[in-house]
Amino acid sequence: MSRIEIRRVLTEEQFDAFVEVPLRLHGSQHYVPILKPQLRAWWTGRHPQARFGPVAYYLALRDGIPVGRTCVHHNPAMDDRLEADTQLFGLTEFADAEVLGALLGQAERDGRAAARTSLLGPVALLPNQTGGVITSGFDERGFMDSPWNPPNYPQAYESLGYTRCFEGATWICEGYDGLDPGDVFRFDDARLAAEGLRVEPANRWRLGRDLEAMRTVLNGAFAALPYYTQISADDLAAQTDGLAFLLDESLFLRLTQHGRTVAFVLCVPDVSRFMMARGGRLGPRDQVALLATKRRYREDAILIIKGTDPSAQGRGYLTLLSQELLRNLQAGGYQRLRSTFVEDANAASAAQYERMGGRPLHRTTFYRKDIR
Repeated sequence: MSRIEIRRVLTEEQFDAFVEVPLRLHGSQHYVPILKPQLRAWWTGRHPQARFGPVAYYLALRDGIPVGRTCVHHNPAMDDRLEADTQLFGLTEFADAEVLGALLGQAERDGRAAARTSLLGPVALLPNQTGGVITSGFDERGFMDSPWNPPNYPQAYESLGYTRCFEGATWICEGYDGLDPGDVFRFDDARLAAEGLRVEPANRWRLGRDLEAMRTVLNGAFAALPYYTQISADDLAAQTDGLAFLLDESLFLRLTQHGRTVAFVLCVPDVSRFMMARGGRLGPRDQVALLATKRRYREDAILIIKGTDPSAQGRGYLTLLSQELLRNLQAGGYQRLRSTFVEDANAASAAQYERMGGRPLHRTTFYRKDIR
């Protein structure tokens, strides 16, 4: 059996090899690469989460050929959520279980050296950003902010003693053209004036204001989820960099009550196929090409996240926003809506997709291991 060598990524040549690993392993039919500028920001420390320490990139080489990769990092906010000193790993791609064992062996060594007691991943850089492993739906392509991997991944993790956590599913809704939004999502319009409610689409010229209002609601709405860590203004700015040129304002909706944002839903056109074709590159030329062809990517949309302020939950406000979103999807000619993963415990969120005739697309999970 060939020897597997693990190398820390320190040079530009190694970084380029790191970026290319998933395309080398998976091709471009199903896997959606993470944007190369984002990978570079994590690697170089030019990212808000660098305040918690470096993100170490590792390559796995077999006979000198890259056959896997991972990154290793730490965030004390995740320690607080899990009540354990946790070594995080992510961006993990591998040719086979032997390669994964070598990569996670390195992550475990790094974790023990830092006195961590458990490992969690794959996350990039946190569960509420992107990451995870799909355990079904392998024939369905991935999409932005969601994982895709071949069928051998779950067994490879579990053969190494990793156990599943935060299980859920991504969703897809299609064939909703003939649905009446008012019948699917019933909300008494008389309540709008009576409760001081107003649905407001985003404004790309005041996008920073809209995102900050969303962040305030988001942190409150998701605080109880076991994997969620609070998002700072700097974190959100980094995560949404470039959103303005991608935005369809009618798909980013805020619900205000007497002027205060109490609920939101954020969808974007699905440009995953563009990213797949470009291999995750998004330099100036790629941005120009995307702007010039973005009308081609108005058949599919992705629901990134939605939420309601805790003080306003239980009043059907997300039902109202879902009604308006469905109406706008139909008006915009979008044929399909995909959603990032919904944890199994969050049945109310999944019910919104079921009302639109939706179905689970990929089953998803994260993996955890005790290293004490």
